[in-house]
Amino acid sequence: MVLARRKLRHYFKSHPVTVVSSFPLGEIVHNREASGRIAKSVVELMGETLTFAPRKAIKSQVLADFVAEWTDTQLPPTQIQTEYWTLYFDGSLMKTGAGAGLLFISPLGVHMRYMVRLHFAASNNVAEYEALINGLQVAIELGARRLDVRGDSWLVIDQVMKESNCLDPKMEAYCKLVRRLEDKFDGLELNHVARKYNEAADELAKMASARAPVPPNVFARDLHKPSIGYTSATEEGPPVEPAAELDALYAAETPSTKPKVMEVNAEPPRTDQDVDWRVPFLDWLDRGELPDDKSKARRLAR
Repeated sequence: MVLARRKLRHYFKSHPVTVVSSFPLGEIVHNREASGRIAKSVVELMGETLTFAPRKAIKSQVLADFVAEWTDTQLPPTQIQTEYWTLYFDGSLMKTGAGAGLLFISPLGVHMRYMVRLHFAASNNVAEYEALINGLQVAIELGARRLDVRGDSWLVIDQVMKESNCLDPKMEAYCKLVRRLEDKFDGLELNHVARKYNEAADELAKMASARAPVPPNVFARDLHKPSIGYTSATEEGPPVEPAAELDALYAAETPSTKPKVMEVNAEPPRTDQDVDWRVPFLDWLDRGELPDDKSKARRLAR
């Protein structure tokens, strides 16, 4: 105990100490009427360089600000909803033909690549529109409800977003078709990106227009007529209403199965509940058989 006091006394001599306390310790140390243990402690402390300072009051506003800032940092971060698909599209035109490239990114980060070979006369803008329209059709077949579309064509983005007028009747027909497909999504947004951020779709479009071999893990499709079914005024016949067959393709209406009069069924008809959902996939993978309905067949192949 004596050794500890000596060390403490030596420390106080070399390091002046300021004591901040709410208890009136300074009054006790300077009290001449102290007795007993208090008097002994006063005698020990009087030789040291002790300075007594009152505790300063904290302003209420400072304390309130501190509590507010600390509470904000303790709250859990807001979770960002990423339940949407991303589509990168691009069109290409070469001497060998035109093509389109599509890159889909699912909400789970899965990448799916598509090539569309255009076997009809098309300009660069037509190739861009065909890439966008085929991308929207594939997204519908994949079941995407929210889609973020990104492309490097200012013309297509501005015309679809109504920031510029469509002077060409063919471009206007393509734009109307895109807006009709837009109604089939819960959320659709088109954004322009620089070409360097669209390299994957651009590479697929160039391979499609060059008629290059299809790389592994890439879906390919051949398109032999435009998506809009448009004929110019110089050609015979009036312009065809764009996407006349599109609603029938995605209306999900099954053909009429009403039996004829006096028709006898050899066996009771099978319902959808009797068929295992895996049977159509196995038929397609093993024997290459697809349903007769075009929309179901394309959805199953995707």
